[in-house]
Amino acid sequence: MQNLTAQLIYHARVRPEAEALVYDDTRLSWRALHERVQEIAAGLRARGIGPDSIVALVMKNSAAFVELLYAISHVGAVSLPVNFRLSGEEVGYITNHAGADLIIADTEFATSVEGLTPPVILLDTAAQVDLRTAIRGPAVPRPHPRAGSDLFRLMYTSGTTDRPKGVTHSHDNFHYKNMDMIMSLQLSARDRLCMVGPLYHVGACDLPGLAVHAAGGTLVVLRDYDPARVVETVAAEGITGIWLAPVMTSGILALDRAGLPDLSSLEWCIAGGDRTPESRIRDFGSVFPRARYIDAYGMTETVSGDTMMEAGREIEKIGSVGRSVSMVELEIRDDAGTALPPGEAGEICMRGPKVTSGYWKDPERTAAAMHDDGFLRSGDVGYLDADGFLFLTDRKKDMIISGGENIASSELERVIHLMPEVADVAVVAKPDEKWGEVPLAVVVLAPGAQLDLDRLTGFCRTHLAGFKCPKALRIVSELPRNPSGKILKRVLREQVLSDG
Repeated sequence: MQNLTAQLIYHARVRPEAEALVYDDTRLSWRALHERVQEIAAGLRARGIGPDSIVALVMKNSAAFVELLYAISHVGAVSLPVNFRLSGEEVGYITNHAGADLIIADTEFATSVEGLTPPVILLDTAAQVDLRTAIRGPAVPRPHPRAGSDLFRLMYTSGTTDRPKGVTHSHDNFHYKNMDMIMSLQLSARDRLCMVGPLYHVGACDLPGLAVHAAGGTLVVLRDYDPARVVETVAAEGITGIWLAPVMTSGILALDRAGLPDLSSLEWCIAGGDRTPESRIRDFGSVFPRARYIDAYGMTETVSGDTMMEAGREIEKIGSVGRSVSMVELEIRDDAGTALPPGEAGEICMRGPKVTSGYWKDPERTAAAMHDDGFLRSGDVGYLDADGFLFLTDRKKDMIISGGENIASSELERVIHLMPEVADVAVVAKPDEKWGEVPLAVVVLAPGAQLDLDRLTGFCRTHLAGFKCPKALRIVSELPRNPSGKILKRVLREQVLSDG
């Protein structure tokens, strides 16, 4: 039975009293988690949610978030985690495009879901700890059997276009991802994962995320990221593994080292795909004395975790994001789709059972993303060395990655073009010590117009999430273009960044 609750049912049967989920002061055994999920599934069913229904989640991390992932799958429905930092306009586009049948949101995001078409359930603090206070039903349905090709989840990613794309994850995609994580990290029932990244993101939810549950381990969920709280949790809960975006790791390494608790339980930390300098790896080891710092590479389209650095090779292969996991074929290809030999840079392409079959309701972009032989075009550029280790060099996609979040420059340009002060605009990535990159808007003003960063940011915030808004503004007389009129982003970056 291809249903997420199959692993929940199994562990509730064979190890019912072992700890499955920790959130704040709540500690749930496998038996207790199973019972709660059954009641929540009954509540969803009573609201008409069943096979192939789509349930959007606009929520921060909580016990309720994990319970919903199970309960939605239990009734055969499809989960749609939505970035809670998005504007109401963006949330509306995603839920409308996906065809959501129900929205479940934390009360603090009520304004983001106000006026949307699907019914909305708002969760207060009590419901975030115990979802049964808001959703429960009397008649517990049997788990709805799903085929491996059936839709399990939708996750919208900024991509490179002016609107997000809905990545489809089948049950096979998710379960093969779990298998890869269990093998690559040697997961077992003794593992205790700290889930501190946002669960709408593949890093937090899938790298390795619920694969720890598949192996019988424990999930310790933190609602928000706070570096001191993460360190305290690792020590108090005997955490063995964690996923951290690069900016989150930086926050932890910036803590005062004096008086740190015993952090020797941590065995591995998966990083966010940056080319990590040797100094960062060694600094991490000085805080977490037994932990591997695992550079990795992955995409929403592949349920994350496509390459991982192997133990003992971190310094030898410094700059690499590791070798491909078992369920991924990885090739470097030129623009014609021909595989390139080791050492030659080209587009990173992947094929395997955890790779998406395409984008929701978008056959054109699906076709554009796939080679005829089933390899997915990543839009990223890199090369393989003679040993098969991947090195990232560039991005073909016009993407800004800020604090682990994808920001499509075209999406931001679409909004800025709405401003009467703007005659032309291009958005590029500006290096930033804290966030890695931030959006820099390069603007050609309309005749007689004036514009400052506060006005620009204020306008963008009415349409987009705050993290997508420009953090810098440059006014220019014209944008560099090629003979066909296309903006030369590479030339533009060199011009504006060299000016300081």
